[in-house]
Amino acid sequence: MQNRLAQTLTSLDDLGAIRVQGPDAVKFLQGQLSNDLTLLSAQNPLLAGFHNPQGRAIALLRLAWLGPQDILAILPRELAPAVATRLSKFVLRAKVKIADESASWRVAGLVTPAPPPDSVSIGIGPGRYWRVTPADRIIDLPGYAALDREGWRALDIAAGLPQVYAATSEEFVAQMLNLDVLGGIAFDKGCYTGQEIIARAHYRGQVKRRMQRFRGASTDDFKVIERVRLAGGEWEFLAVAAFPAEGALPIPYSLPE
Repeated sequence: MQNRLAQTLTSLDDLGAIRVQGPDAVKFLQGQLSNDLTLLSAQNPLLAGFHNPQGRAIALLRLAWLGPQDILAILPRELAPAVATRLSKFVLRAKVKIADESASWRVAGLVTPAPPPDSVSIGIGPGRYWRVTPADRIIDLPGYAALDREGWRALDIAAGLPQVYAATSEEFVAQMLNLDVLGGIAFDKGCYTGQEIIARAHYRGQVKRRMQRFRGASTDDFKVIERVRLAGGEWEFLAVAAFPAEGALPIPYSLPE
């Protein structure tokens, strides 16, 4: 599909942004999120989970580096206010400011060999990027064809990329969403909220259910992560199910046995 859609642009208005600023921005997020924030840079955005004490994902964040004391976290817009408020409760004496800035930023999805250099780009897979720009900038790009939101969602599903929405927040332990395989968990970093449960599942091999890709006439019997209606009326979807699940479709990465 990516060869056929050589260069496309999708408006992702359902995504919002939380901005974390201050001298302790990296240190603060290091104690809250599942990935190693010391690896974050302008050239290396990160995927990370924000979890409750039971290790269940409150939200998945794509982190972009705006500066040494300035980090932007992209997540579903419907979750941004609650996540910003929840993070703020842990600030205490940290020199950091957290704000829901969803109204100030615009996110677009690009299928392209290389993203334009005039904006913040977050790579989410081979040839695919989130382009993050101030909300008052025009997002049209010459030479890019329009791809609708469902078309972009279909690419996410084919790539096996998870997302957490209000309806599924705090339902799934990190590994159920394959965050360990997708580089969203650093097992060698210090403590963070939910770390004990996530580490125990990793080291004791207790992950019996994982996100997998399916196709069928109905999604009613599944814990659905993402879904899209196909032209013939069937659904293609990502869902958490007993692993390995009979009838699961391929995804472009391997899951631990």
